[in-house]
Order: sequence, then structure tokens, then C-alpha cells
Amino acid sequence: MRAGPTTGGAAVLEALVVPDELSARVPPEVRGSGRDDVRLMVSRGTEVSHHAFRDLPGQLRAGDVLVVNTSITLPAAVNGRVGGEAVVVHFSTRGDDGRWAVELRSPDGSGSTLRRAGGPVGAVVRLPGGEHLVLDAPLVPGADRLWWATVSAEVPGLLYRYGRPIRYRYTAQDQSLSAYQTVFALPSPGGEGSAEMPSAARPFTAGLVAELVSRGVQFAPLTLHTGVASAEAHEPPYPERFEVPSTTAWLVNAARAGGGRILAVGTTAVRALESAVDAGGVVRAAAGWTDLVITPGRGVRAVDGLLTGLHEPEASHLLMLEAIAGREALGRSYTEALRHLYLWHEFGDIHLILPNDTPHALNC
Repeated sequence: MRAGPTTGGAAVLEALVVPDELSARVPPEVRGSGRDDVRLMVSRGTEVSHHAFRDLPGQLRAGDVLVVNTSITLPAAVNGRVGGEAVVVHFSTRGDDGRWAVELRSPDGSGSTLRRAGGPVGAVVRLPGGEHLVLDAPLVPGADRLWWATVSAEVPGLLYRYGRPIRYRYTAQDQSLSAYQTVFALPSPGGEGSAEMPSAARPFTAGLVAELVSRGVQFAPLTLHTGVASAEAHEPPYPERFEVPSTTAWLVNAARAGGGRILAVGTTAVRALESAVDAGGVVRAAAGWTDLVITPGRGVRAVDGLLTGLHEPEASHLLMLEAIAGREALGRSYTEALRHLYLWHEFGDIHLILPNDTPHALNC
């Protein structure tokens, strides 16, 4: 199915309201037949077409490079107590000094959590197994959501013993940790990982990857360990740890020089790759922390397109999408997503933004 351009696409971004029934409440393998049993919306400029995700190989071409995030998802939610109050601790990011950025939330009685204020300085949170953490200071001065904390235990081990995946109220129930891993996820030598799944890669299966490779599509791995998003807050992302290896930098640069397209799988892959590119568009091997927030004013230098989920209207991710697609095209695609009842969030449907460069035969 193909939809042509209409006027007023940009205006939808200001008025965008996502009905609750468009939240993907369970993984697609529960709703259907497998991980790739989600829909794929493809946009080239203001032209939008609708497909199944398993049709992705027909939308790409030999020489395309898919940049994928290999960060493994941690069971980052752990029950705790502050005095007599039950809390849920979300472990977000490990700092260079060994402390962890954490968020304290209140259980809502259904297995999910509600936002709560953190602090005060020196507060002790009791954790399972006789362990504890101490809140040292807000991650951002003057804010009370994320705090640096000193933890008595080695955190990855604590999480794998007592933790579970972070989930929010739009999901119906807890899922196994495997439901939050992508086919690209690799263990980190230091036990690090993402507090929340780099979910754009979730619909990929080993069979689909093999088919793409057989068609001449290449994969370029990098790592960005995502922190907690806390979807209610709609904040820009905090600094996150990333690594772009030299092999990926070489592959991206070589592909671009040969006329190939660089397509990021997820906003995390965009953030990492764009943190390693110079003003001339050359990607260098890089590792460390990135606080990059990509906006239309900044633009993108290394990425030609993006495979991503559907984002909330207040999310800073929409600025990144606008930088890649343009405001009118993005508004048009979100109008189509609402009209065709696409599903939002990490278990939902996928949006492929391609450059409007050459004609492409679309499947109906």
C-alpha cells in the first residue's frame, strides 16, 4: 500500500496525541507468530508505504550498511526499601568512579512503577541479599530524578540475581529478560549493558539477518549503553557510554565513498555514530561518553537513514528524526502511522526512513 504526499504533515507533530490503545502491551511473538511479526512503515520524503517487517530486504539494496547497537539489556529493576517505604531501583549507568546512576520509583501495585522524587543526600536504600546503596548527589544539580549512588555490591551480579527488566505501565505484564534482548546483543567484558533495550533492532531474526547479508547488505556494530528513559519525563538523554570500533568506522567510510547508504538501526546507533564523526563526515574510532543531542539545527553527518520505533510527541528523539527526514516528511509519516493504527513503544511497529534519492519499487 502506498500513500502520496498531502499538506499539513508538519502540523501533526504539534498536535500529536497517541491513544492508549496504540501502545504495544505485549511482545509481537505473543500477539502473533514471531519477533518479525510487526509492521514496517517506509518513508521516502513525504511518500509513505506500508509493509510487514519481514519485507525489509525488499526495501534495501546491495551496498547499504545497517549500523547496529550490540549493547545487552540488563535486568535493571530491583526492589528496595527506604525506611519503611517500598521502592523500585532502576540502575541506569555506571560512572567512571564505580558509582551508579540510579532512579527510585514507587511500585504501582501492578508490577509497574510510578515516578517519585529521589533523595535526600545520604538516604540509604536497602536491597535484596543484605546489600544497600547510598544516594550521594543528584546526577544533574537541582534535579531529583537520577542520583549518583555508592552500592555495596558488584552491580551486574546483583542485577542478575535479583533484578528484572524495566517496564512501564503501558505494558501488560512482566516479560522474561530474553524478550528484551536483540539478536545483536553481546555480553560486555565488564558486565555493562543497557538499562532499557535498544528496541529498534528487536524485530530482527537470525534468518532475516542472513537474508540481508545474502543480498549484499552489510552490518556495522557499535555499542551505546542506554540509560533509563522514564517515558513520563520526556527529558533529553543523559550522557551515555559508547564505543565505535575502528572496523565499523572503516566500513562506514568505505561504503559512503562507494555510494552506499548508511542506515542506523535505532536512535542509539545514530547517537553513537554521530558522536564519532568529524565536521567533514569522516567517522573515526571513538569511545567514552557522549552527551550529543541531535537536532535539526545540528543535523546528521554520517547517517543517511534510520530504522526506528514510533516515538512519543514530547520525546527528544523526534528532533533526531526531524534532522534526518525533515519536518514535513516526519509529520506526514506520523499522520499515516496514526491513520493505520501502528503500535508504539518497544514491542511495537517500526518506521524505516530512507533518503529520497532514487526511485525504488515498493511492495504493496
